[in-house]
Amino acid sequence: MVSSETNPPPPLSEVDRLSRIEELLLLLVQRQQTKDWYDIDEFARLVGKAPFTVREWARHGRIRAEKRKSGRGAYAAWVVSHAELQRYQREGLIPLSIGRLPWTPHP
Repeated sequence: MVSSETNPPPPLSEVDRLSRIEELLLLLVQRQQTKDWYDIDEFARLVGKAPFTVREWARHGRIRAEKRKSGRGAYAAWVVSHAELQRYQREGLIPLSIGRLPWTPHP
């Protein structure tokens, strides 16, 4: 009769365990490397928001972002500096000024 229990894998040697830990640390470091500038998709992923939301923040001045040629045609793309990412993480969104409200009617 065949047992329905599965056998656990054999324990790893110390060398194998250390190698595995080093691989995981390298992967973690690669994920956490900082960049000078992030495109909107990267910034959105880092702050846990949708790219559309981050583009709107940039458009309305809620985060400091710049338009740069992206190499994808005639249109520039928003980019956000690492310093702005850190500022956002500490302080949050920049408040809207009254003159910049998107729904303010023109006289």
